[in-house]
Amino acid sequence: MARCQKHRWEGEKSGPNPTDRAKSGTKRSVITESAGIPLGLAVAGANIVDFKLARDTIVSIPIKRPRPTRACPQGVCLDKGHDYREVEELLREFRFTGHIARRGQNVRKLKRNARHKARRWVVERTHSWMNRFRRILVRWEKRADTYVALLHLVFAVITWRACAAFS
Repeated sequence: MARCQKHRWEGEKSGPNPTDRAKSGTKRSVITESAGIPLGLAVAGANIVDFKLARDTIVSIPIKRPRPTRACPQGVCLDKGHDYREVEELLREFRFTGHIARRGQNVRKLKRNARHKARRWVVERTHSWMNRFRRILVRWEKRADTYVALLHLVFAVITWRACAAFS
């Protein structure tokens, strides 16, 4: 049996998308602060499981974090794709307080409290802002470093717009 090879037009850090007939795709893992301003990024093929990008995403934060304390802990909100022991150990290593949605947990059975605001929608909003840039929405770059550079440019524009909105 012949070995399956990548076509010459497929770039680095891309892989078969399991939800789109195995078309070549890219997964972006983004960490944001509470207002949706992006802090870190990890890029991999679409066939990579979410929790495997957690370390790369946290390590990619370019600024020095303040030391978390009991009075001022630093939380990380993650979806069900990150409900693994390795991620919990990683959060302990980086001294984050993890808020992870658990697999098998039914949303309707959760007791809703109106005083607590939703936490996980912020990164979804950031992904939506990123998708407004047509060059990012469909990846045309073969080289991964070029694609990551464009993503960082998009992050700079998003940060600039958010800072202009706050002032």
